[in-house]
Amino acid sequence: MKKTLALCLVALMCCTVLFGCQSASPAPASSPDSAAPNSAAPAPASSSSDAPAAEAISEDDKWNDMTDEELYELAKQEGGEITIYAITSRMPKTCEAFMEAYPELKAVSTDFDQNEAVSKIEIEAKSNNVNADILQCKDSAGEIYYDFFPSGYLETYYPSDICSTIDPELLKYGMPFYVGLNFWYYNTAIHDSAPVSNWWQIIEKDESGNNKFNLVFQNPSGNDTYMALYCNMILLAEEMAKAYEQTYGKPLEYTYDASKTPGVPENNAGYEFLYRLSQCKLTFINDGDDIVEAVHASSTTGIDTLGFASAGKITNRDENGWDIEWVDDLDPFLNVMNANYLYLVKGCDNPAGARLFIRFLMGGAEGGGPGFKPFTKEGNWSVRSDYTNPNNPFAASEVKSIPTDIEGVYGIFLDAKDFWDYWLAKSPMK
Repeated sequence: MKKTLALCLVALMCCTVLFGCQSASPAPASSPDSAAPNSAAPAPASSSSDAPAAEAISEDDKWNDMTDEELYELAKQEGGEITIYAITSRMPKTCEAFMEAYPELKAVSTDFDQNEAVSKIEIEAKSNNVNADILQCKDSAGEIYYDFFPSGYLETYYPSDICSTIDPELLKYGMPFYVGLNFWYYNTAIHDSAPVSNWWQIIEKDESGNNKFNLVFQNPSGNDTYMALYCNMILLAEEMAKAYEQTYGKPLEYTYDASKTPGVPENNAGYEFLYRLSQCKLTFINDGDDIVEAVHASSTTGIDTLGFASAGKITNRDENGWDIEWVDDLDPFLNVMNANYLYLVKGCDNPAGARLFIRFLMGGAEGGGPGFKPFTKEGNWSVRSDYTNPNNPFAASEVKSIPTDIEGVYGIFLDAKDFWDYWLAKSPMK
């Protein structure tokens, strides 16, 4: 991953989003029987930065204001099969609903590992054999927006009506589809309510230097989403320091040695938290179901356990009767919104059909359409303000969930990872 910061061009990208989604005088949509707009994105503007240029949006912004009906007419003229490279196994269900709603079109989804999907798109573009129309992906640390998107294999699509229902902060780095959240889980047989309300309480130790809680989670070294969480914590160092002082009534004492790893500043509360966490007794488990099962089992083992895993693992509470619940309030923030993004593949065969599929996938013009239904399990949150997943107990905006700062995370990601790896290796609690 390159470590270029592109503040100016990110600002331009934000302007592009606002132009595509909130234009006061949008260009009139073409009639259904008119020729399709040019779907090719112009080459990024020359710059010393590796960040995408604002011009990466489609050359003809009439796409953004087209209705479902107009896109459908153009998609029928394309006559192809809309192909989605996805990182989820739920997308085929949306494809089925899509073909029922638009019987003259076909849609097929292939489930890939993200790196595999990205590599496949690049190879196909270089061989002039573009097969995919849409990429669904995550971008926890900016590897898509800063490393892959500038290569010119993808383009963005910002449908005006749908974008008007989305927080502009979530639109900075692409078209968001839904957000996933990660939570600390606690055992409800041991605690009537969450035993912690502040991040610093999670890593408390007693006078003997033992953890107050048994901490179970995936090693952040092997999970970009988890490492990006701590990067956001580093970027919010002032808030982390205030949270410590509010809890313990005294200023935070900095105990890490910044000189041991390059690029790490002194007296940063986020790095201090990461250092103290690395020196705790930790249990690393890769599977989220196994993590929350360990939390459930703590009522019988007598070891009070907190486990960090994706929100969707809460379904084990109802399906398996496990004694688990989310910690749903932490200072200074609860968790980070990890957005899934949708991109069009540049030069695809079905530019209108792909855009129609994206609109359908996001619930259509009104937000409650059947395309998003396969993604409404408890623990997934739509990015739209006009739709609430009925399976979730609250909206992401109702708790202390924050949009991830992908630009900031990208700039410090490798330094933070090196810092974590170094001090974890030095931990006496291994």
